[in-house]
Amino acid sequence: MLRIGVDLGGTKIEIAAFDAEGRERLRRRIDTPAGDYEATVEAIARLVHDAERELGGRGTVGIGTPGATSRATGLIRNANSTCLNGRDLQGDLERALGRAVRLANDANCFALAEAIDGAARGAAVVFGVILGTGVGGGIVVDGHVLTGANAIAGEWGHNPLPLPRAEDLPLPACYCGRQGCIETYLSGPGMEADHARRNGGRIAAAEIARRAQAGEAACDATLARYEERLARALAGVINIVDPEVIVLGGGLSNIRRLYERVPSIWSACVFSDEVRTRLVPPMHGDSAGVRGAAWLWNDDAPRGRSESR
Repeated sequence: MLRIGVDLGGTKIEIAAFDAEGRERLRRRIDTPAGDYEATVEAIARLVHDAERELGGRGTVGIGTPGATSRATGLIRNANSTCLNGRDLQGDLERALGRAVRLANDANCFALAEAIDGAARGAAVVFGVILGTGVGGGIVVDGHVLTGANAIAGEWGHNPLPLPRAEDLPLPACYCGRQGCIETYLSGPGMEADHARRNGGRIAAAEIARRAQAGEAACDATLARYEERLARALAGVINIVDPEVIVLGGGLSNIRRLYERVPSIWSACVFSDEVRTRLVPPMHGDSAGVRGAAWLWNDDAPRGRSESR
């Protein structure tokens, strides 16, 4: 049986097909029809049918999407690809494909890919973090995504930053209508805004990290503030979820010093005399979304032994 995953993004749609052991059989990528919902559904259906025809088999289909499906209405909400909002994406895809499909948001798919056969393979509880233009998260327990009663499990980016300090004030405004959300500090734009408030002149997060590594004091200070805030925020996750592994994804996950410095800071805020949670970089990188979507049909997913046990 093929496992087919589709990663639906604002600019591209990627499909990949895997065999039962997780070996990739096919991968394709096309541009997303900009702002056109019906064309997007048709494009996904065409990609699936073409893949199955090429591989000579029929597969399960999982879709990674921006936003989430409302428990109340069954419609997509909070998607930055706004043409999806208020639409019955799952129902329309099931009608177009003539079978059941499974949907999850992109952060959940990232977490699932890394938990099944990635950097957190075999861990019983995994928290996957997206640190990019926005901040998201997903929780995987025993190889399955935890969705939650309100379909918001893992959405830590819109919790307030814990224990705000003088240097965190005034609380930045968030697009969600609140102030002081974790996302306003830990997203790429959040890091850039913090650096600009202290130093004037906005530069990209990747450039801040590069200059910090080269020894530029102002950028090093910005990155140190970022690490301390990330440690506080993840300590809150550890206190509630107590994951064996936290995997970072998104563009900021490429900052190598985070993996050493953040765990050295978070112990002060974790309610335990010892912190065994590991903070690790992703194994699958940009491929995690489509791979995790395929593993949404993971009732018989392969499980490895946990390195943290």
